[in-house]
Amino acid sequence: MSTTEVTVNETIAAIPADNWNALAGNDYPFLRHEFLLAAETSGSVSADAGWHPRHLTIKGEKNTLRAAMPLYQKDHSWGEFVFDWAWAQAYEQAGLDYYPKLVSAVPFTPAPSRRLLLADPSDTEAASALLQAAVMHAQDSNCSSLHILFPDEHELPILRETGLHLRKACQFHWHNNNYGSFDDFLATFSSVKRKKARRDRRRVAEAGISFRRLHGQELDDATWNDVYRLISITFMLRGSLPYFSLDFFKQISRTMSENILVILAEQEDRTIAAAVFFTSERALYGRYWGSDGHYDALHFETCYHQGIEYCIDTGKVLFEPGTQGEHKISRGFVPEATWSAHWLRQPEFYAAIGDYVDEERRHIERYMDAVDAHSPYKSGPEK
Repeated sequence: MSTTEVTVNETIAAIPADNWNALAGNDYPFLRHEFLLAAETSGSVSADAGWHPRHLTIKGEKNTLRAAMPLYQKDHSWGEFVFDWAWAQAYEQAGLDYYPKLVSAVPFTPAPSRRLLLADPSDTEAASALLQAAVMHAQDSNCSSLHILFPDEHELPILRETGLHLRKACQFHWHNNNYGSFDDFLATFSSVKRKKARRDRRRVAEAGISFRRLHGQELDDATWNDVYRLISITFMLRGSLPYFSLDFFKQISRTMSENILVILAEQEDRTIAAAVFFTSERALYGRYWGSDGHYDALHFETCYHQGIEYCIDTGKVLFEPGTQGEHKISRGFVPEATWSAHWLRQPEFYAAIGDYVDEERRHIERYMDAVDAHSPYKSGPEK
């Protein structure tokens, strides 16, 4: 076995793609070298954007990798989906700098997945070395803190053992219980909820809107231009621009086409809305949505019902549509815990966030119980 010497890489391009992908696997398309490389080469993740790559690697035998961790030094907290603005404000009020900070995450992608990429899943020595190196790098580079965002739940014990505070949050996920069709899925709903779902779908169909699925290899530059225009409209209505550039989408459409799905909503031979998804063999991940106007129930149909139908058609067992959104409950999504882990260099602040995340965890657990009570699924025989 090789040593546990950890290397800091200032671009994913410095790491051979085959070596990185051998650790990342195929379950999470966002961890793939192609995804991270497109984020960097497109300028979406760059010094100008406030993201400085600091990926950690440990060499293995014969020019392989034993372990790796995606890592970034950041000048802000945008694009993380785990909110620490109050922590930054507390630092500022104390006359301290919260930025830069270190973040282990997939940029702009709130999807739980491994952060400690190990050739041998039982290699706790390498996992510990990565975490200790990340803390040391935070100290050496004058970063205020280290944040591990959306780790896999199996990583929680070692994160806790390393001394990081665990922070609990909630998303809404859909699980495929071997449904044969969308109607089979709706049959598990209560009568009232089933009628509402069918009514929403009927409104879209009666508006003359149809849907078309396109995978990466079927998406040419003209289609991406149109999809990106729609996404940009929706982002701008919220007062921002898309995190990823158009070049990013065009690049991943070529380099990881098997993981890209776009569902187009069309009316009178015109594309009026689009949703961008990522896929793996077992899961579908909803990411971006855009439309050129308001259409009754179209967002729910394009982003949720169409995604569920795709999972049923293709045998996907899991659908993660993204963050937030209690409205997802009525569409058959259920609350699932997500996590982050945090280390702060200032002892007094580190102690304070420990108390904060403990109280927050209790609130999240009460919230999950409350929203679960509104599940559309039958609680017993219908009357």
